Amino acid sequence: MKLGVLGGTFDPIHNGHLAVADEVRSQLKLDEIIFMPAGQPWLKAGKPLTKAKHRLGMVRLAIADRAYCKISTMEIDRGGPSYTVDTMAELKNQRGDEDELFFILGWDSLAELPEWRQPADIIKLCKLVAVPRPGYPRPDLSDLEKSIPGLSERVTVLDKPEVDISASEIRERVARGESISGLVPEAVERYISEKGLYRV
Repeated sequence: MKLGVLGGTFDPIHNGHLAVADEVRSQLKLDEIIFMPAGQPWLKAGKPLTKAKHRLGMVRLAIADRAYCKISTMEIDRGGPSYTVDTMAELKNQRGDEDELFFILGWDSLAELPEWRQPADIIKLCKLVAVPRPGYPRPDLSDLEKSIPGLSERVTVLDKPEVDISASEIRERVARGESISGLVPEAVERYISEKGLYRV
């Protein structure tokens, strides 16, 4: 099987995440997309995160009508900082060599890959799929290749979808009492309201 892995804090999951999952699956002919909510991402250490049970609850609601989307609690269950190399190694170990892994990330994250833990091992464990992020330039693969030899053969850079939705914007809108209709699935919007999330 060809499996896409979409990680993130999903605080909250929004329509942009779903658009990315749909587009990557379509373009790369993937069998499944695994949503991987982060426990404590090392890049966001010290920043407050909504409780994992709520972030998981919102992801489950958002992907309920997409049979090809699954959810993994691996990073939350592991505890401690979340590192992509550890997650991909654990997933590879679980799934075996017959499954091919595709790690989905933004153009901005691909540009920062040399700063990640063991980037050379990451590209051995999985292929990368980079999707646009508003305000960020298309990554320079030849430049990245200098830091991570072999990267350019292991990455697909997509030009769409161009999604201009951010979780921080959604949290701010809720805090101000503004509508988030159209930014998140209706079920997620109801969940945020019912649980009183993101209110100051």
